[in-house]
Amino acid sequence: MAEVPMSCDCFVSLPPGSRDDHVIFAKNADRPRDEVQEVAHYPAESHPPGCMLECTYIQIPQVELTHAVILSKPAWMWGAEMGANDQGVCIGNEAIWTREPIGSGEALLGMDFVRLGLERGDSAWSALTVITSLLEQHGQGGQCKEDTVPFSYHNTFLLVDRNEAWVLETAGRLWVAQKVTEGVKNISNQLTIGTEVSAEHPELRHVAQAQGWWSGEGEFNFARVFSPENPPARMELAKQRYKGGTELLQQHDGSVTAAVMMSILRDKPSGICMDSGGFCTTGSMVSVLPRDTSQPCIHFFTATPDPSRSIFKPFIFSDFTTPVLRVVSPQFGLDDPVRKQPRFQSQVDRRHDLYKAHQVALSTMEANPDEGSAVFEILRELESQCLSEISAMLSGEISGEELGDLFFDSVDTEIKFYQ
Repeated sequence: MAEVPMSCDCFVSLPPGSRDDHVIFAKNADRPRDEVQEVAHYPAESHPPGCMLECTYIQIPQVELTHAVILSKPAWMWGAEMGANDQGVCIGNEAIWTREPIGSGEALLGMDFVRLGLERGDSAWSALTVITSLLEQHGQGGQCKEDTVPFSYHNTFLLVDRNEAWVLETAGRLWVAQKVTEGVKNISNQLTIGTEVSAEHPELRHVAQAQGWWSGEGEFNFARVFSPENPPARMELAKQRYKGGTELLQQHDGSVTAAVMMSILRDKPSGICMDSGGFCTTGSMVSVLPRDTSQPCIHFFTATPDPSRSIFKPFIFSDFTTPVLRVVSPQFGLDDPVRKQPRFQSQVDRRHDLYKAHQVALSTMEANPDEGSAVFEILRELESQCLSEISAMLSGEISGEELGDLFFDSVDTEIKFYQ
């Protein structure tokens, strides 16, 4: 049987690719099938000088101030697959493999960089400089799934704000970045930056020459120089999915909306919505970032696997946001298998309330397809109504403050339907 790609897809649409004057970000997180993804909100915080921050595997110095963030994250790790902050920044990451070897030691995970960029960056470029600085200081590496079987990789990132997007691709501690200011763009687990380099590690080309990967003559093409000679099968298989994502975006170029992005994330023929093998789409996110800074940004999360059988629930940063504990997983403290050495020697139940209710609904659908389909059809209608309310808010017809608890209300409603 052919190996299934084990990565994800990120998308962005900037005007004139978007129908309205919005930047729209989207991502599917393809992770181990039984892994629970939680949606966690962390408020802005002040930190005393000299304190340390415990990331997934290592400690690093904490900064004085961190932004409020909303994260869709594997429940066992500190970092996140994707998320947004209260400054209008969104970030997602993908697995890649390059000519630079994967380090065997524990360092910062790609998901840690996502959270660090959001907590510390007030723009896409600012978040990029946070990530590249920490990458150069601490490196990247460590086990990327909750398992004793080794699985590690390097990372590519899509960083987006109200004005622009950046693609950041890494190879060990080296990196290269491309600025995107208009139209549509997607990334998967591929190196996509060729000669269109907007910023790079100062030693990038020197290392390439020293390793004999580049002669130093002619135009420098990062993807060509740093792609592995014998890429993993999953990286080769994902090329078709990357191409399919590009084609879907281009079909909607000039008319992209949040609903369009949701439909792309739900697309199974392209493989973007992944539901086969040991990996599947465990969480999804779509964000609408209006260019008009007087309008709030809206972030939609599923908090459950398979967006084709989940609904997107909207989150808006507000001083009056109600915590949504029913999408946050249990905490196990020092007894957590990820905290013990050797790691991952046992399993714990990380399912949150919504995840459990969703599992029951899927079981009902399998046992009684008509009844299960009816529940999801009603929920999709509620999702459409919610999108209409968001559209009315962005057009000024209703106040954004009235929607501050939409995420809480949507989760509560979804669980009641499942019950």
